[in-house]
Amino acid sequence: MAARRTLVALTSSIAIVAAGALTSPAAAHDRGRSPEKFAQKVTTRAVQGHLAALQRIADENGGNRAALTSGYEASARYVERTLRKAGYTTERDPFTFDREIIDTATLTENSPGSAAYEVDQMEFSPNSPVGGVTADLVAPTDPLGCLATDWSGVVATGKIALISRGSCAFAIKAANAEAAGAVGVVIYNNVPDVQLFGTLGAEGVTIPVAGFRQADGQALATALAAGAVNVTLDLTSHTEVAESFNVIAETKQGRDDNVVMLGAHLDSVEEGPGINDNGTGSATILEVAVQLAKSHTPHHNTVRFAWWGAEELGLIGSTAYVDELATQEGELDRIATYLNYDMVGSPNYIIGVYDADQSTYPAPVDVPEGSEATEDVLTDWFDSIGQPWVDTEFSGRSDYQAFILNGVPASGLFTGADDVKTDEEVALFGGTAGITHDPNYHSAGDNLSNVNATALGIMTKAIAASTYSLAWDTSAINGISGPGKGKPHPSHGHGPGKHLGPEDRVMLERAS
Repeated sequence: MAARRTLVALTSSIAIVAAGALTSPAAAHDRGRSPEKFAQKVTTRAVQGHLAALQRIADENGGNRAALTSGYEASARYVERTLRKAGYTTERDPFTFDREIIDTATLTENSPGSAAYEVDQMEFSPNSPVGGVTADLVAPTDPLGCLATDWSGVVATGKIALISRGSCAFAIKAANAEAAGAVGVVIYNNVPDVQLFGTLGAEGVTIPVAGFRQADGQALATALAAGAVNVTLDLTSHTEVAESFNVIAETKQGRDDNVVMLGAHLDSVEEGPGINDNGTGSATILEVAVQLAKSHTPHHNTVRFAWWGAEELGLIGSTAYVDELATQEGELDRIATYLNYDMVGSPNYIIGVYDADQSTYPAPVDVPEGSEATEDVLTDWFDSIGQPWVDTEFSGRSDYQAFILNGVPASGLFTGADDVKTDEEVALFGGTAGITHDPNYHSAGDNLSNVNATALGIMTKAIAASTYSLAWDTSAINGISGPGKGKPHPSHGHGPGKHLGPEDRVMLERAS
């Protein structure tokens, strides 16, 4: 799940695919086409086999499967090989983008102690002046710094703000500190042993901003409480053009004017193999695709699968894909709904469904019509089997962002990342209160042993059943049902279609 950096401008040359469809489990069952039976074919054991393959790939490629690495290439080849064996035609959809390269990122304590801290320049943060910014630290009255009033009575002019992560976006924290007169900002994590990588979401803050570890931030906060602390923050970076790709495949069966789309990002962070984030989503939709191809009962709607590239660098692959479709008349209208699966095996899990109907969390974006009905397909499945679930914010923090910003209905599932588990969640799902849903999030510890088999099994069945239902009927979402009379889409009628040109430069501004 994206929380890292590195998207400035991107240029895309990607493939167009036909668009979409959706349905309810009950509707499919009434026709004698059982989502329940299909879900049994998509086994947790098979998904775990794909995860083991991704772990081996990481082990053989420097410990990760990050974008622009041999580990990502090998992961894509594994997905492609598995799909082709099942009878799919696969296609790579390339995109280019400006990748931010860190030249210098240091925070040095000058007094009263002497220490150097590992920091990361946040995406969209300006560089510091040559030699860095040297100043005393200052903290808001509330360590989170989410309100302008947190700086009331605090002399921040000419100082570097020390702020804790939590409760609001990094950009809000930084803007409040800058408005109070700070000349730099360092934000420390709110979970242990994890380096903080973040984005300001867009240009706007004009002072350098960095993230770093919880323990380092707490140590400086303790020192600051005892007296003055002088530090130097030195951040410099530059951009280079890079190229990566998505992997796309779709079913041979199904009307081409009504497409149900499933997506999961295939890349990991550089710090680890990314088996929960997001091997679990990638492996699950891979096995769903395999079993759907083996189904002997033809379904009404095309089902399209996407393994996104460079998600951890800023949702780059999915954004390039959707933005290119948006330039082609009617292409996005073909997509009935998009379902996103990013982290579905967290060790201290919740069973979370994107809250498209905003029954728990107000959405920070406009929710496309049809998203509530998409959410209902997932929640109705859980209700039908007596599985507790909770809402998770419909925030656009993963690869569904570009879809919803372009009016495509969406929902998805999520077992949790860096939020702290509550007593109420423990009562529903077990686990441990007071620690995060995935204590190994974005770290080397996100390996095969980090995946909770119970959570993975619950989510695997839900993804399989909802996919099968929607493959038959999306009338609850867009009013379309039945086999239709659509002709094959120009280029293949099965695969994603031809690559487009000329290249189109776009900007993505993603808030973390």
